[in-house]
Amino acid sequence: MAVIGDVLNVEVGQGFSTRRQAHEAGVHRPLQAGICGTKKAGAESIVVSGGYKDDEDYGDVIVYTGHGGQDSSGNQVSDQSLDDSGNAALVTSYLEGLPVRVLRGYQGGAPYAPAAGYRYDGLYRVTSYGSKLGIDGFLIWQFRLEAYDDAHTPQAAQQPELPPTPATPESAAVTGSESPGRITSTVQRIVRSSAVKRQVKAWHGNRCQICDLRIDVPGGSYSEGAHIRALGSPHNGPDTSGNVLCLCPNCHVMLDAGAIVIEDNLTVIRGGEPAGTLRTDPRHTIDLECVRHHRERWRQ
Repeated sequence: MAVIGDVLNVEVGQGFSTRRQAHEAGVHRPLQAGICGTKKAGAESIVVSGGYKDDEDYGDVIVYTGHGGQDSSGNQVSDQSLDDSGNAALVTSYLEGLPVRVLRGYQGGAPYAPAAGYRYDGLYRVTSYGSKLGIDGFLIWQFRLEAYDDAHTPQAAQQPELPPTPATPESAAVTGSESPGRITSTVQRIVRSSAVKRQVKAWHGNRCQICDLRIDVPGGSYSEGAHIRALGSPHNGPDTSGNVLCLCPNCHVMLDAGAIVIEDNLTVIRGGEPAGTLRTDPRHTIDLECVRHHRERWRQ
């Protein structure tokens, strides 16, 4: 059974002599694969252990090379694919804003690697991913993972530095580059998905209920689960499917800011004018009390 997030009775920084011990503790279930997860559920965990030449480890930031295309000597001999189950799992974690457990191994001599065995280093989020030609000349997929703001990141004996961004003097004109480097990449704003939001988005196939837009990206599609009546004080909306819409980022922002409201008959009002009808699904019953609360909140 997939467990996304923290594992009971396991502390950040806890060591394991072998991968089997980490498996038995539920931190990283596979005994060999570096990525645990599926496209449907997302990535539960990864192991950072120097298995790919293109990996980069900066402690609270990891550039993690996806799975596939290696021979028994660790050389990349073919292109990687997002159809690989591990890579597809990391794409889902990115699209859904799901946390990923990170286990570091002693192999490879990286600055943040433990001296021996394996160490659980907490939860990271996938903040971007992209493809490029790797060191061995084949297409690889890389995922940037960042530790959560409140996470305790390990100390390194020798502190590696993130690749610098060249500074531009304030007085200098920005002229650009005749031949910039290229990498296919995808970046989203971080929106954590609850199980309820994921269910609503699945019912609607990640297609916006207001504008009908579906955002397709390499390896999947993206949408956001938007609460109609905000959670928490002072609105105290319920975290139920009836209070959640599947929206594109633009419509989500407009709903949250009152630029879009919805009538009881599900007519969408944008900028004070009717702009179509909210698309529905038989499995998804909209809570009209939440619709009214949102409308009254933004009544001019």
